[in-house]
Amino acid sequence: MHFDIIVPSHIRDTESIYSYGREYLKTKRQEGQPLSAEECRFCHIETVRPDWEAEITDKGYFIYEMENCD
Repeated sequence: MHFDIIVPSHIRDTESIYSYGREYLKTKRQEGQPLSAEECRFCHIETVRPDWEAEITDKGYFIYEMENCD
């Protein structure tokens, strides 16, 4: 699975960010998948898109699904 965890720029705590990823994996019934520094790269900064903003406001993060997330 390949997905980005989009969080506000003030969130820097990696454990919090990883917990969002683990929560997402549970929704996909993939909670056994590894999620660690080897799988995650804090590789870019995005400007929030309007369709992401409501979910970030509600949950604190947005998952951007890219590959094999079905």
